[in-house]
Amino acid sequence: MTKQNQQGFTLIELMIVVAIIGILAAVALPAYQDYTARAQASEAVSLTAGIKTGVAEFYQSEGGYPTASTTPALSTYAATGTYSSVELKADGVIEATMNSTGVSSDLQGAVFTFTPSVTGGTFKWSCTHKLTNEAIAPKGCTKS
Repeated sequence: MTKQNQQGFTLIELMIVVAIIGILAAVALPAYQDYTARAQASEAVSLTAGIKTGVAEFYQSEGGYPTASTTPALSTYAATGTYSSVELKADGVIEATMNSTGVSSDLQGAVFTFTPSVTGGTFKWSCTHKLTNEAIAPKGCTKS
């Protein structure tokens, strides 16, 4: 009796491995796309940090929000990033607008609105959005 050595994988074994890899990729791709969209949206939130500080300082020293005629003027409170741009509107409202190109399709043109409220001299910012995909919204940002 001669002993037969296995010379490799059978076609069925290879097809099973390819099928498993395909299933894993089908699950991982949407999760990765949401991850990159959340990372892009987080840039908009981080760009607002400096403007929030400037608005709070202005309010505490001047007793109101910047306008077009104040020094510094309303238009000086702005920032631009890779995926978004941020600007200050009337009454201290900050709008972070996502670019229309170069970002996730769920985020194109999306706007995150940061509205201040002052209670006892303490600033609190609330964030709202109108995204259809809630999974990519920045943490603490609610749908309006």
